[in-house]
Amino acid sequence: MLMLRVMTWISLRLGRRAGRVVLHPIAAYFLLFAPVSRRASRDYLRRVLARPPRWRDLYRHFFTFAATIHDRVYLINHRFELFDVEVHGEDTLRRLLAGGKGLFLMGAHLGSFEVIRAIGRRDTDLRVAMVMHQDNAQRINAMLAAINPEAVQDIIGLGQSDSMLKLRECLDEGGAVGMLADRTPGGDTLYPAQLLGADADLPSGPFRIAALLRRPVVFMTGLYLGGKRYAIHFDPLADFSAVARDQRDAAVAAAIARYAALLDQYCRKAPYNWFNFFDFWQSAPTARPPKS
Repeated sequence: MLMLRVMTWISLRLGRRAGRVVLHPIAAYFLLFAPVSRRASRDYLRRVLARPPRWRDLYRHFFTFAATIHDRVYLINHRFELFDVEVHGEDTLRRLLAGGKGLFLMGAHLGSFEVIRAIGRRDTDLRVAMVMHQDNAQRINAMLAAINPEAVQDIIGLGQSDSMLKLRECLDEGGAVGMLADRTPGGDTLYPAQLLGADADLPSGPFRIAALLRRPVVFMTGLYLGGKRYAIHFDPLADFSAVARDQRDAAVAAAIARYAALLDQYCRKAPYNWFNFFDFWQSAPTARPPKS
């Protein structure tokens, strides 16, 4: 927390250009001294680039990750004027929100979620709350509080007695609930899906929550394009509003397949934005849906 506060002070007092200077040694450090992350980066880049990655590809991958983390400092502090942000599919998002029942935004560790939440901070009529497991929520809240104490109110932690009540209240008020649906803390049912030409196990939990609460789901990603440029994309993913209970499993499976296809599309569009630095394609020892 001390280092985070020092970095925040340097970035806000000296400016984004000065703050970005330290990103190069950070990227170089992980490239040289983080073998597990380097191996995962190499495996992913080989899949998405369809060729053996070079050292500069790995360096660019780590630098892109560091850049998006650094930009959080400014986005959380409402310094939106520092960035050029394109938004694609916002009309679709607002049309669905106009119904007043809220919706789920399903993303991944692909690009910057913070730049998407910045839309909600910039436009007061668009509320975007993040949902995550309680342990992660506590860590993220502590990090956000070190940067800007006002930012912690946007996070709903799962695993508490009133979690679902808070989630439903946010939706009923016409808000958007964001979840990152590409990882599981364990114990979740996994569905096999095709991603970058290979099988990957994706958790069903986020989609089951959306199905249980009978809400539409929109895919989201905030891709970093270099410099100060970001591109936010919203794509319709699924609509559980009228799905009967006996059709829920099939609807969840179809939504996960669509989610994987969109992940594949945007990984190929901005390949250095993938921030899962572990063996993503290795089967996890958790339950899978029964084969029909």
